[in-house]
Amino acid sequence: MIDDLRDWASERLGHDFADAGLLRRALTHPSAGTPNYQRLEFLGDRILGCVVAAWLYTDLDEAEGKLTARFHTLVDAGSCAAVARELGVPERLIMDRATRAAHVRESVNVLGDVTEALIAAVYLDGGWPAAEAFVRRAWSARIDIDAKAPENPKSRLQEVAAARRLGAPVYNVVWRDGPDHRPSYRVAVSLRGFEDCEGAGTSKQDAEKAAAIAMLERLDK
Repeated sequence: MIDDLRDWASERLGHDFADAGLLRRALTHPSAGTPNYQRLEFLGDRILGCVVAAWLYTDLDEAEGKLTARFHTLVDAGSCAAVARELGVPERLIMDRATRAAHVRESVNVLGDVTEALIAAVYLDGGWPAAEAFVRRAWSARIDIDAKAPENPKSRLQEVAAARRLGAPVYNVVWRDGPDHRPSYRVAVSLRGFEDCEGAGTSKQDAEKAAAIAMLERLDK
């Protein structure tokens, strides 16, 4: 199995692992025991953020607000999970039978965590140049310097609500779950005259944005 993972990493991640144990660890779900990807994910999250922030700063002459909007879109769980699927990560996740049967390998949060863990594994095995090269290769199709920076959906919802005289949107946390280093939030947004809309994310801010997008879609209808 290790040789198969090495071949996959060489072809899909563009990195030849000297320590294949790091690669296996990055692909191991907590259900399969320890060591698993959780500590690596903590490190990879920071590496991804630094690489993407430097990339945007260097390549785009934009105000901080626009850079921030691009940044959050590129490093959120959804983007990381999409990268994982493109790399073929779900098929290579190591987890117990019950967890696999529950289709956890398709979870956006799990795939996002594993992608960050893989970034950390590449960094620990090959150093910063290898990790940066991996991120730039995997995210290259997502960074379009000619595209307009994404609009903050919360700001857009506030503008639409004001234009329609619906009052200000109100956000409330419905629940919070998960470990402190990787929590999950569900937030509901209320707007006069409409049923609440909910959104989920790995931060309160991301969940609020998801809820705002859901409400904007309802208003459009």
